[in-house]
Amino acid sequence: MSHLASIFLYPIKSLDAITVNQAKVLPSGALWQDREFAIVDAQGRFVNGKRNAKVHLLRSSWDVNKKTICLQIQGTGEKTAFDIESDRSELQSWLSKYFGFAVTLVKNSTTGFPDDNIASGPTVISTATLETVATWFPGISVTEMRQRLRSNLEINGVPPFWEDRLFANEGEVVKFQIGEVIFEGINPCQRCIVPTRDSLTGESYPNFQKVFTENRRESLPNWVNSSRFNHFYRLSVNTKIPASEAGKILQMGDKIKLL
Repeated sequence: MSHLASIFLYPIKSLDAITVNQAKVLPSGALWQDREFAIVDAQGRFVNGKRNAKVHLLRSSWDVNKKTICLQIQGTGEKTAFDIESDRSELQSWLSKYFGFAVTLVKNSTTGFPDDNIASGPTVISTATLETVATWFPGISVTEMRQRLRSNLEINGVPPFWEDRLFANEGEVVKFQIGEVIFEGINPCQRCIVPTRDSLTGESYPNFQKVFTENRRESLPNWVNSSRFNHFYRLSVNTKIPASEAGKILQMGDKIKLL
């Protein structure tokens, strides 16, 4: 039976995920602690994998309860821990030295910092989709593909590309439910340069976008609303969670149903 198999949160936008057993829905429709923090430069622009490949070499581990983060540069043994609040200046100095320019860590506990401000809820993908897409790229494991695509919610017990049922025509939504939480599916997620790179080293996979696009076009189920694909470099589904769902809890193992 279809169920919620994994929940991934990204406490600092663009850095490593944490896996949790449950997640609380905020009044904004975001998940508590997902992309609550972001690194920005002096112009207020996000420092992320799209704009700076050094992000890929930055390992982070997060203590949810203590609100501490441990940072490590890939390939080194040195780890440095910071309290996200009381050590903010030291953390910003460490990050500025690493990137080679001044950065600030900003916080938004209301909405977080979503990639899509219209479809600002968690992204959804299926395990079978990840398994299928990984077969398009020799040498890329399912785990690595998961880390490259950085979705929030992973659904198991469904066929590949099942999540393509969760969007309709432009301007329309598809309502579905995970456990007690009602979602609105908005659109297929447009991918950026990040999935083309190794999640740990930043090394580019040759012709990744071309291979992806060709296979995505060929494997698109015949029942999919193809009008939402102005190009085929799209995968996973962007969502919104209505304000009525605030305070509800998503749990691993929750059942999924279309409404």
